[in-house]
Amino acid sequence: MRIEQAFKDLKGSLSIRPIWHQWEKRMDAHIFVSFLAFCLYTTLRNLARGQATGLISEAILEKMSNIQMIDVHLPTTDGRRIVMSRYTQTEKDVSLLLAQWGLSLPEQLPPKIYASGQIGL
Repeated sequence: MRIEQAFKDLKGSLSIRPIWHQWEKRMDAHIFVSFLAFCLYTTLRNLARGQATGLISEAILEKMSNIQMIDVHLPTTDGRRIVMSRYTQTEKDVSLLLAQWGLSLPEQLPPKIYASGQIGL
């Protein structure tokens, strides 16, 4: 029951409409995603209980949703492109939460250079 509730909360937060499955594989995938949502909510609840009392899983997800990764594409004069993947800077409260939990964002990746016409995905 808690797994289903966690998945409903996550679907509500992401504004995902209900899906009626007609294939068993899709039902299995739905159950698996529900279980992952439950694991995420439980982990966040346990982390908050130990370090950030007063925060609930939904509030933590909302705070963490501000962390984004963007790709900056810069054209060069010789027709190539420089692609830099960058993480946005975290706000102070998010940085504090990450530090309390002993977590950090990965290092910024080095820039990549692609020849003209080459797709860097």
